[in-house]
Amino acid sequence: MSQILTIARLTFFEAARRRILLAALILSALFLVVYGIGFNYIHLELQTETGGRFLLMQEIHNFLTLAGLYAVNFLTIMMAGLTSVDTISGEINTGTIQSLVTKPIRRREVILGKWLGFMFMLTLYVLLMAGGVQGIVYSLGDYLVTGYWRGLGLLWLNGVLILSVSFVGGTMLSTLANGVLVFGLFGVAFVGGWIEQIGAMIENEAAVNIGIVSSLILPGEALWKRAAFEMSSPIVTAMGISPFTSGQSVPSPIMVWYAVAYILVMLLWAIRAFSKRDL
Repeated sequence: MSQILTIARLTFFEAARRRILLAALILSALFLVVYGIGFNYIHLELQTETGGRFLLMQEIHNFLTLAGLYAVNFLTIMMAGLTSVDTISGEINTGTIQSLVTKPIRRREVILGKWLGFMFMLTLYVLLMAGGVQGIVYSLGDYLVTGYWRGLGLLWLNGVLILSVSFVGGTMLSTLANGVLVFGLFGVAFVGGWIEQIGAMIENEAAVNIGIVSSLILPGEALWKRAAFEMSSPIVTAMGISPFTSGQSVPSPIMVWYAVAYILVMLLWAIRAFSKRDL
């Protein structure tokens, strides 16, 4: 266990030194600045136009918060994929992985340690970004999203999902091919999720089934839609009308457990593939 934690710590600090992480943090900070300025102007204008009517302001604040968290969900997926896409395949190609596997360390400890290191980094990123969005809304609009922590957990789980898929690809594919795999699967799930939502709105069963199949291939978009449902206002939930989720096709808690099982399978697959790979 100590070896796994040591590798996790080294992986975290190694990832922190990469320029891609620095660039991502700078752009993320820029996103929060732009979001905060935009929210402030919208909030002030709406107070004037609506006379500060409480219920209407609450609904608009909920929508703006979910819009910000929708962007955070996308940025988290990009962070998980881009920072980890070459963590195994790149080290195999350069031969640096041999400095680890030639020591008295099991290969599964290498995978678990690196996975934990990236997961810790991803956790801090989600807390920073999602906390930044909610902090801006609360400080300027005095509004807290209902079900925020449940939604935050699902956003985090979505990032871990992409991270785990990236680890599987890294043990079997080149860095470029792994990137195509990760973001290709994300694209399939993203498009399928919107097809399912539109299909539910127009009551087209075939379209809904396409979305369900895409969620089984990669349950990432289903996690976001569940998160959006958890954080939607009671009025939006009752009406079942939202650009972020549909009341007719809300992913069930079973899909969340499926995503957890999916992550475990991906992690075990990565361990098995790496243990059998000729280095």
